[in-house]
Amino acid sequence: MNATTSDTIVTTGISPGVAIDIQGVPNLRDVGGWSAAGGKVKTGQVYRSAEFSGLNGTAADEFAQLGVRTVYDLRTADERTANANILPTGTEYIVLDILADQPGAGPAQMLQVLSDPKAAEQLLGGGKAVKMFEESYRQFLSLPSAIAGFRQFFMILAEQEHRPGLFHCTTGKDRTGWAAASLLLLLGVSDDDVLADYLLTNDSLVPVLQPTVDKFASIGGDPALLAPVVGVTKEYLEAARAEMEAQFADIETYFSRGLGLSSRTIDSLQNDLVVAS
Repeated sequence: MNATTSDTIVTTGISPGVAIDIQGVPNLRDVGGWSAAGGKVKTGQVYRSAEFSGLNGTAADEFAQLGVRTVYDLRTADERTANANILPTGTEYIVLDILADQPGAGPAQMLQVLSDPKAAEQLLGGGKAVKMFEESYRQFLSLPSAIAGFRQFFMILAEQEHRPGLFHCTTGKDRTGWAAASLLLLLGVSDDDVLADYLLTNDSLVPVLQPTVDKFASIGGDPALLAPVVGVTKEYLEAARAEMEAQFADIETYFSRGLGLSSRTIDSLQNDLVVAS
């Protein structure tokens, strides 16, 4: 699924959850600005987005102004091959294949079904899409590749020299969604605000992907099949949260025992990414 944006380029302030509209970088926003334990999550430090294989021209200059030092690509090898990122010169690029141990998981399958309505019906029909994505979210907590990938992501992100950083998957909603949600939870952002940030993808991404849905319909596909695919639901995030709590009880234990992060790394994330209000 190759996400594209409109020709409009708009920069934003520091309000939490406000989209940064840069052509070729769909679903882009600053993770900061939310109220957190002891203050607010810092802005200008951590960004999230979809893939940006279409970044060029003036938009590339706009993107460069964000000052991103490190890009974390959470996609599979097939996804990266299909839509390779275009990066500003000098940007550190780190591949963290979250689904390497389960390349057939829902978030990695979408590229294959959009050109084949029959395959889409078999894979997504009869409520299978929702169940598939909920299972994928649970796998974020159990797949060895997911554990290793998220562990490395947070270890590197905790080091100041790798920020500002941007992390993304293909559409910036599932692997990216859990990475953002878990980070915000660790920083003490309320459950309601974490969910609000997560669901903002529906505002940013669904309109961008409408041409994809229309094209699928034009070759005989049922657009309703793609509704669980192009957006996110509360139930997806709740599946990951429930799995996290079942295994580790709370977010701190997930980071320390589940991901095997040191207290130094956790403290760095919590201290460096929150500013007193």
